Amino acid sequence: MFAHKSVLKEEAIDYLNIKPHGTYVDCTLGGGGHAVEIVSKLNEGGQLIAFDQDENALNAAQNRLKPYRKKFMLIHANFRNLKDQLTRHGIKRVDGFLFDLGVSSHQFDQGDRGFSYRFNARLDMRMDQTQSLTAYEIVNKWPYDRLVKIFFNYGQERFSKQIARKIEKRRHVQKIETTFDLVDVIKEAIPAPARRKGGHPATRTFQALRIAVNDELNAFNDALHQAAELVALKGRIAVITFHSLEDRLCKHAFKTWSTNKQVPKNFPVLPDGFEAPFKRVTTKPITPSHEEISKNRRARSAKLRVAEKARSWSKEFTYREGWK
Repeated sequence: MFAHKSVLKEEAIDYLNIKPHGTYVDCTLGGGGHAVEIVSKLNEGGQLIAFDQDENALNAAQNRLKPYRKKFMLIHANFRNLKDQLTRHGIKRVDGFLFDLGVSSHQFDQGDRGFSYRFNARLDMRMDQTQSLTAYEIVNKWPYDRLVKIFFNYGQERFSKQIARKIEKRRHVQKIETTFDLVDVIKEAIPAPARRKGGHPATRTFQALRIAVNDELNAFNDALHQAAELVALKGRIAVITFHSLEDRLCKHAFKTWSTNKQVPKNFPVLPDGFEAPFKRVTTKPITPSHEEISKNRRARSAKLRVAEKARSWSKEFTYREGWK
């Protein structure tokens, strides 16, 4: 069974401001917790489209959503293909997008997927198991400089160079096959005093590898900008992040989209066409309650940000760059 506790579920659904006849996209189906809440609020004129690149999630959600079978469509694809897939199905405008980023509890707890240092398994970490790139290939084949870069940028690991150097040295002797093999290498690379504080010493490296394997940050950035183009007037984009890099991308995008074009100093009125296409519904991120965190430790780093399309954008505005 694909077990997963949806984080900030009630808050995300409330902020989506669901219209019963609307069209909504769950970009990260996972265990289907958010999807069930959305589709249950739709009437016969409403529709939910849900994306996931993990076939296990899609199969489990198919059963969970069965009572609403006339109101939903499941798509096996990375959400970076959002626009292409929706266009293919004749969907030009969407009333709301939901992104619930990160790895599901099921993926972490399924030991043979290689996401967690808690289980001994072959280094894998693929969310989409049809793709070729795995953590094994990165650890055993990528050059030292590239390893340092991903460990530091994606994991904020201060011992990135030491870990990369130790990996390089070990793989010349024998391949690093499993998660436990990699944990041993990481522990050897990190000084003993540092290993004794700050949680498990492999946490940051494993996070960095997972992000690299699945190209998570670039995929999210692509999908977020596609959602901005496709969302209808008064439609909303809700994003739940679990990592500072994801949150930074979201925060920057929402700020860019909601900033009016500058006018000359002392100009009395903002002219037509100078208004930003979005407004931020949440100026500060919504975070889980103490009660939710006590029930689900994985919720502790979650942040919810929401933006609403306020008007059609000017030709001078591009979502990736802002005003020209």
